[in-house]
Amino acid sequence: MNKKRKVPLRKCVATGEMKPKKELVRIVRSKEGEVSIDLTGKKSGRGAYLSKDKEAVLLAKKKNILANHLEVTVDDEIYEELLAMIEKENGSSK
Repeated sequence: MNKKRKVPLRKCVATGEMKPKKELVRIVRSKEGEVSIDLTGKKSGRGAYLSKDKEAVLLAKKKNILANHLEVTVDDEIYEELLAMIEKENGSSK
């Protein structure tokens, strides 16, 4: 009588795909207007989910998707941090 646990799905703001929450990374804008990467998924503030792949991050940067969604300017440092994190994850999984 094992119940299947419901997997929380979230939509990637860049690609529009629905994916399990664990496959996405959350970017948060705090009340003070600071943008940060939320690895825990628990930070308070306005959040946007992005797929953990290079193409999604580059698309979000090119089309300014995160800035529009979070209603604040997003520094290039955030995108660089995301790309570095994705590279590290992909490198360790291979």
